[in-house]
Amino acid sequence: MALIETRDLWKTYVMGEEEIHALRGVSIAIDKGEYVAIMGPSGSGKSTLMNLIGCLDTPSKGTYLLNGNEVSQMNDNELARIRNEEIGFVFQTFNLLPRATALHNVELPLVYAGVSKKDRLERAKAALDRVELTQRMNHRPNELSGGQRQRVAIARALVNNPSILLADEPTGNLDSKTGVEIMALFARLHEAGNTIILVTHEADIAAYAHRVVSIRDGQVEKDYKQTPHGPTHAAPVPAQTPA
Repeated sequence: MALIETRDLWKTYVMGEEEIHALRGVSIAIDKGEYVAIMGPSGSGKSTLMNLIGCLDTPSKGTYLLNGNEVSQMNDNELARIRNEEIGFVFQTFNLLPRATALHNVELPLVYAGVSKKDRLERAKAALDRVELTQRMNHRPNELSGGQRQRVAIARALVNNPSILLADEPTGNLDSKTGVEIMALFARLHEAGNTIILVTHEADIAAYAHRVVSIRDGQVEKDYKQTPHGPTHAAPVPAQTPA
């Protein structure tokens, strides 16, 4: 049974008298442990698909099964639990609380889940250790680099041991060297058993995934497996030689 399965998924927005079909019958299946890039240009429907997979939005028609359960049959409490415990979100803009330390930012999903303070601290520290940021856990976001902030955001996404890590343009606000380091981190997380779905418009970022689902005009244009390229551990960027 697939971890994620969409069957003839449509999403239509009404803008005045006009109907905009953001998704037009998308059917895909993603298994546990896969590393998939959902790729497409701006306006292709990839972010709409990500919002549906992440239970942040509902389809206009079609079926979405998560772990064999139909999402449209779930109530608000069940959906909130899935968003907090089953899916870890990583956003382009990090979405960290500016006045909270890295440790407290990572703890937040556990606060909402009602986890005791002792367990929260242990799990938040373990998540920061997984992203190699233990030494910065008492720093606030404005005391961290862009790459370190994204690592905090990834640790927060991991802290509930979610079934799925959903990353939306995770290197969009980072320079290319830091982007390589973050993609190396995703590769290590995938090797450790995480299911990763990466939304991107950049081919060089999609190249890190093991499978690419290409979306255009709200439909699956291509769906193929590939041999990922790029370092699984952050490599130093070679010095440029003078022309």
